[in-house]
Amino acid sequence: MVKNLAIGTGRRKTAVARVRLLPSGTGAIIINGKSIDDYCSNEIDKQVIRQPLVLTDTVASYDIMVNVCGGGYTGQAGAIRLGIARALLEASADYRP
Repeated sequence: MVKNLAIGTGRRKTAVARVRLLPSGTGAIIINGKSIDDYCSNEIDKQVIRQPLVLTDTVASYDIMVNVCGGGYTGQAGAIRLGIARALLEASADYRP
C-alpha cells in the first residue's frame, strides 16, 4: 500500500472522476490508463485539468491516477479538475487559500 495517498472525487454534469494523488513526484497524469496527451486532444481541456496543480505550484510533486466516466470530454475535464483540487486539500490543508 502506498503511503500518503490522497483521494478526491469530482463531478461535473454527468461525468464522475475518481482521482488518486501519489507523492512520487514525476508529474505524470494518467487518465483511464492513458497519458493526458493521449486522452485529451483539446489543449484547453489539458489546461483545465492542470489548473489546481499550477495554482498550488505542485505540477511535478505528484503522480495523478484518474478513472473518469460519463459525460463528454469537457465535462470530464471539469470533473477531473475538481477531483484533483479535492485530493490536494486532503493531502495538505495549506493549499486551501
